[in-house]
Amino acid sequence: MRRRVMSMLAGVTLAASTLFSAGPAAADTPPPEFGNDWHDPVTAAPPVPKPHTKSCEVTVAEAQFKDFTPYEGAYSPPGKCGAGDWGKVVLRLDGKVKGRQYDRLGYLRVGGVEVFRTSTPEPSVDGISWSVEKDVTRYRETLARDQRVEMLIGNVVNETYTGVIDVKATLTFYAARKGGANGDAKDEQGPPDRVLPLGDGTALTTPRNSERIVAEVYATGSGGGCEEYWYLTVPDAAPYSCKAEDGPYREVQVTVDGQLAGVATPFPTVWTGGWSNPFLWYVIPGPRAFDIKPIEYDLTPFAGLLNDGRPHQVEVSVAGRPEATTGWHTPTNVLVWQDEKRERVTGKLTAHKAGDLANQATYTPGSPEREHRLDTSGSHRLSVSGYVDTSHGRVETTVTRALANTSVHRWTEGESTDALKSTWTDRETVTRDGRATRTDRTYTMDGTTTLGAGDRLRTEITLGDRAETVVRKDGRRTARTVTDDRYEGDATYTANAPREDRHAVGTSRERYRVYGDGGCHDRTLATEQGALTVNRLRC
Repeated sequence: MRRRVMSMLAGVTLAASTLFSAGPAAADTPPPEFGNDWHDPVTAAPPVPKPHTKSCEVTVAEAQFKDFTPYEGAYSPPGKCGAGDWGKVVLRLDGKVKGRQYDRLGYLRVGGVEVFRTSTPEPSVDGISWSVEKDVTRYRETLARDQRVEMLIGNVVNETYTGVIDVKATLTFYAARKGGANGDAKDEQGPPDRVLPLGDGTALTTPRNSERIVAEVYATGSGGGCEEYWYLTVPDAAPYSCKAEDGPYREVQVTVDGQLAGVATPFPTVWTGGWSNPFLWYVIPGPRAFDIKPIEYDLTPFAGLLNDGRPHQVEVSVAGRPEATTGWHTPTNVLVWQDEKRERVTGKLTAHKAGDLANQATYTPGSPEREHRLDTSGSHRLSVSGYVDTSHGRVETTVTRALANTSVHRWTEGESTDALKSTWTDRETVTRDGRATRTDRTYTMDGTTTLGAGDRLRTEITLGDRAETVVRKDGRRTARTVTDDRYEGDATYTANAPREDRHAVGTSRERYRVYGDGGCHDRTLATEQGALTVNRLRC
């Protein structure tokens, strides 16, 4: 059932950055069912904070996407607002589309650096528009020079799928406040000095005075095949439409010269045609569907090795992905902070401990009267340590990461019922010079799709995206921030019917909270039949 309906409705479902809601008024009375139009897409995520300083705007790309031909153009930085030492840089994408179209994967690259990865909402007949914002201050070094621009939202337009995706991407540069720049708060030393795109190859040569090195990987499972729904795949022995020899466990790994250097859990993104039910996502997308955040790996323990002036092999792979299958994209940037007082920073990798990757998928056969069941348990742990001798002394860095996934997948004969309950955890601790930053990430998915009498298809789903970051200095807690994004939806329609005969109804709700030290954000949105019924900001 799932693949048959997915292929009919979700097609080439693909990937996205941070869509924001400007606070539209909530509707008083929702319609009895979905019509030809609905509220423009919104999310409860906070807007990008902007300093109250002089700003300059530059258009980076403006294009209509009808096929898989990329937009190519030229970029020049603004002559004012700081000339390269901007306090903040904010990317904004404005898009519009109408008719019929699938969700589509998109990216924007400046000077070969992927600064933005996005997907699109599915349109109404009358058309929708949406806006996305992303803080791109960390790419300030790239944006300070004239560059080539490439942008693509791969699309198919024909007699059936009529939606042309019309977008405009701009950058707004904010002058730094007096007394220092206002960069990305996640970058403890401010924006990096260099941003190196890994490109299609794997050879990386870092500056010889690098003292901190971070890789960021925009990892997405997408492309129309089963790896879009990797969390639902089953081993070959189980009778299900999406197969993977080792089951649904996935892990994004980084190696340096063949040695494991980083592990991470990919986020289980649900695109806007996902779970056989686009009516769930027309107004409120699932977490990160329009905000593809890169996975970050602190490679500083390897800096002593990488700083020898020679190219090194840095490779990204997805463990658990079936061999000879496509569907994963892993564009990678390497961010480098340099010691401006030294031409060469030396160091050494002092410890490396990789645990065994544990992955157990247990299939329990079903029958016409009993559900099939797959129980999955996976985990992996990595710890690396190293030091660099800088102009301000020896700096030791230890990075530990522990991953775990448990899931229960149940389905009936013919997949007329298809259900998954899964939890992923990704705990990372980076200790540097007496300062320990621990980030605990928890992703959850609990959904059921059923195809009942009269081909009425119903999907009920809840999704969670939570991260808690705690910083300690010499054992004393100095900062704590929690980000918690939760989505829930319930939608029903008549499958295998023209759009006008689907008689769809559905509700969705998102609550996005940020709390802890340094501020608060708490917003709730809710919809019925495509009308925005709740738009509440608590702080």
